[in-house]
Amino acid sequence: MAISRERKEILVKEYTEQFDSSEAVIVISNGGLTVSDLEALRGKVREAEGSFYIVKNTLAKRALKEANLSGIEDLFIEPTGIGFCHNNASGVAKAITDFAKKNDNLAVKGGLLGNKVLDEAAIKNLASLPSLTQLRGQIVGLVNAPATRLVGALAGSVRQLVNVVNAYADKDKEESEETEEAVAA
Repeated sequence: MAISRERKEILVKEYTEQFDSSEAVIVISNGGLTVSDLEALRGKVREAEGSFYIVKNTLAKRALKEANLSGIEDLFIEPTGIGFCHNNASGVAKAITDFAKKNDNLAVKGGLLGNKVLDEAAIKNLASLPSLTQLRGQIVGLVNAPATRLVGALAGSVRQLVNVVNAYADKDKEESEETEEAVAA
């Protein structure tokens, strides 16, 4: 189906903006995917804070050029989709690679991380990294652990001090009771 010149310009501009605003780009081959498969993939990528487009190869190559990116032009040779990673490159990579494991019609071809060209193996390695949310949780845990230990140590010391004071108080109480009994006798 032919696309009008105006529509092509709009698409090139949109793709260029996506390339400019993405920290990583994942290129896939999507031959044979159904519309429902593509919608499911888009949903997974969206959950991972990314976006997914089925692109016309010539327009994607032009957008790459306008975004001053290179090295992946040769990936645009068959029906192609692009996952744009806005804030969570590992999350989007994981969503796409997990979807590819379940669907034989989707194959990861490669991508970019910044200006670095990634092959399929590098994309899979990126997918194995913890997500941004997991990393934040780990950092909070690391920062919180020393404080928790300090509170535990201080509480233990205070507990010991209270036990010593209670022991002296009990001893004084026993001595005063013995003294009262001796006086009374």
